[in-house]
Amino acid sequence: MSAERQLQRRAWLQQTGCGFGALAATALSQSSLLPASRAYAGKPELNLSSGLHHPAKAKRVIFLFMQGGVSQVDSFDHKPLLQERDGQAFEFNDARQLAKTGKATTQRIMKSPWKFQPYGQSEKWVSELFPESARNADEMTFLHGMHTEGVAHGPATLFLHCGATNSVRPSMGSWLLYGLGPENQNLPGFISIAPSVGNGGPRNYGNAFLPAQFQGTRIGGADSDILQIKNLLPRKDISELDRGQQLQLLSDLNAQQIQRREYKPNEFDAVVESYELAWRMQSVAPPILDTSDESTETLELYGINDPKTRAYGQRCLLARRLCEAGVRFIQVNYGDNSANPAWDQHSNLPKHADHALAVDRPIAGLLADLKRRGLLEDTIVWWGGEFGRTPYAQDNGTGRDHNPGGFTVWLAGGGFKSGSSHGATDEFGFQAIQGKVHMHDLHATILHQLGIDHKRLVFNHAGRDFRLTDVHGRVVQEILA
Repeated sequence: MSAERQLQRRAWLQQTGCGFGALAATALSQSSLLPASRAYAGKPELNLSSGLHHPAKAKRVIFLFMQGGVSQVDSFDHKPLLQERDGQAFEFNDARQLAKTGKATTQRIMKSPWKFQPYGQSEKWVSELFPESARNADEMTFLHGMHTEGVAHGPATLFLHCGATNSVRPSMGSWLLYGLGPENQNLPGFISIAPSVGNGGPRNYGNAFLPAQFQGTRIGGADSDILQIKNLLPRKDISELDRGQQLQLLSDLNAQQIQRREYKPNEFDAVVESYELAWRMQSVAPPILDTSDESTETLELYGINDPKTRAYGQRCLLARRLCEAGVRFIQVNYGDNSANPAWDQHSNLPKHADHALAVDRPIAGLLADLKRRGLLEDTIVWWGGEFGRTPYAQDNGTGRDHNPGGFTVWLAGGGFKSGSSHGATDEFGFQAIQGKVHMHDLHATILHQLGIDHKRLVFNHAGRDFRLTDVHGRVVQEILA
């Protein structure tokens, strides 16, 4: 290398190795503070707290995902007739059998192994699986007429998260972040805690064709109790100054690339933003992920001192901390990486008791903690799985099969009618027959409470406009306060 070339290289490094403070100041004042849809879809400017299309009742969502399908008739949908008709054979239009043979099937009714009792002023009947959660019945809105698409876990789970079963679509958290932008620019706006690698895996928190900065950030996994963001902590062998200079160099090189092309939001820009966000997260995120500063009373509230509830309790506590820090969409997963996930009891329904024990106290603790901190009012807590289960014994056994035709989810906070129930399944708890709410309707309603019109939250891809609810969905006005 010639002496002249060495001097040019040294001068270039000197010029690009400084000014990180200016870069950080610029990043703090740029469009990351604005709703993403304003930058990408030309939406008019609105105050973040007011929503995108209309005034918002909520600012964020905590989704408690029960992977595998909780049995509604053994939890929140009390059906006394199952007790009376236990063991009797009835004909059902079973979704799987209809798909295989086009005919109804005769199945044996199976009563619930668990007793029900009323809770709260609303006198909501809940089984002994969820006694802790049930004490918050007056804070909840129960949707008993839920129905969805997909009989198998994979399609139904993808439909729950992305509103589609047969194509790669953005997840709900990505749509929400795209619409409203981050509340805290120093943290990801969408986080999935301990997700499973199966039944859609990363697609359940992926951005698909939305710009990459709207994808979800994974914390931990279904097979681990360690709740960390991989490679978040900075290297100890590199000083903060050196790391700042590295980022400055990358930013300058990226800036040169942007100047060479007509500016359009694309994946390259998303990579640039990810570098800047990762830098800011190194100092902001670790204290949030560290729960050691919580009081003994709070740890007890979430059941973290009990081995049976510790894992999900830690996830729920972290969700509250992320909620306080301004994360828009937080998914708290309960499941595993097996082919038959968590609540999927085809031949061993009593296993539901183990899963309920693991999540009941942490969920109750989360609701109580949000309420006492004044966060429940503008936070939507959404509990549910991808579908429900049948009221009859599968193959005359001791479990229940998948049931997308009728099941229950509940919502709390966020401007919903507390202490209320909407919709109903038939006398056996099999099919939704009254106040039916499709998964598209649930998506539309949650977006509505966040100030988003689901029909106007669109992104043009491959020559057509896409939205979370496709060409379907209605806001369920009956459950709004």
